[in-house]
Amino acid sequence: MKALGGYAVATTLVVTLAVGGMWAFLDAEGRSSLLLASGVALPVQWVLFLLVVRARGDATQFLLRWGIGVFARMALVAAVGLLLPRLRGLDGSVLILSLCGLFFVLLLLEPLFFRNQAPARFAQ
Repeated sequence: MKALGGYAVATTLVVTLAVGGMWAFLDAEGRSSLLLASGVALPVQWVLFLLVVRARGDATQFLLRWGIGVFARMALVAAVGLLLPRLRGLDGSVLILSLCGLFFVLLLLEPLFFRNQAPARFAQ
């Protein structure tokens, strides 16, 4: 669980910096969309990271759960895209691009927290 705590702190910091960096360039609809994307991306990432971390020591389960996580992220982006016409007061392009961008960056952070968590076959 130490890996999850470190990952949660690091991802929260990255998302906070990303939101802060883009805030000044967005209008009210864009800001709402950015906050929604970050509010969705963080908890989803934490759950999917926990799913993968619990598979340490078993290479097959590790890769299976990682693949499930990638599919879950793609499905969530697709679902948000399908719901966009019903979401009033939001900028669809900011929402989708922010969600995709945050998922990408946060997914790149995961291996940093697997160093001591890698399955036995991968640790060599």
